[in-house]
Amino acid sequence: MKFAKVVFRIAGIWGVLVLTPLYFIFNMIGRQHPPPITHPGFYYGFVAVALAWQAAFVVIAHDPVRFRPMIIPSILEKFGYGVTLIVLYVQHRLHSSDLTFAGADLLLGVLFVIAFLATKPSQLLQS
Repeated sequence: MKFAKVVFRIAGIWGVLVLTPLYFIFNMIGRQHPPPITHPGFYYGFVAVALAWQAAFVVIAHDPVRFRPMIIPSILEKFGYGVTLIVLYVQHRLHSSDLTFAGADLLLGVLFVIAFLATKPSQLLQS
């Protein structure tokens, strides 16, 4: 259970550190990677939803056995984003430097799977 606590706490902190700056670099992204973003609602909506997941990771970290069912959508969140970036890269629609984020999310997805397997529901009775 300690492994799951550490993994989810790190994931939540990492996510907040990586995502929060996105609120402040909207115009810079358009300048450095043209064309400019034309749908700010989608952009800021993504950031808001992604930050909400970071809060969920911190909640899971407090009691992974109790919140074990929430690990499943957490796994889907990590693999969903990582695989999406890889597909976009293969289609030549994403710069290779953006694959760093895919790698980080895929690594966390694998760690989430391990955490899920390591937190057995029977541990809830022992706590």
